[in-house]
Amino acid sequence: MPKFSRTQKFTKTNIANVPQNKAIIYKIKDKGGENLYTGIAGRGRGQDRLIEHKDIKKEHIPEGTMFQFAQVKTKVRAHQIEKSIIKKEQPEYNEKHK
Repeated sequence: MPKFSRTQKFTKTNIANVPQNKAIIYKIKDKGGENLYTGIAGRGRGQDRLIEHKDIKKEHIPEGTMFQFAQVKTKVRAHQIEKSIIKKEQPEYNEKHK
């Protein structure tokens, strides 16, 4: 399991600091720290995916106020870790049985 960044506020300024050089796994959390959504983004797409969850209505996570991310070498590995996290934590906004 990769090491996740510290939890930070879900703001455009903090999102702009997410590295773009590798695939990432990210968790969007509520103010109490509960994982609401786990997702992945390929190299160069991390910031865009997080902005989509913040600004685009159909992708929006309403109670999301915090986020974490971890870089991984490949998108394939990111998918494996994402599946494991979803199975273990069962985030509210992820599709069931993904």
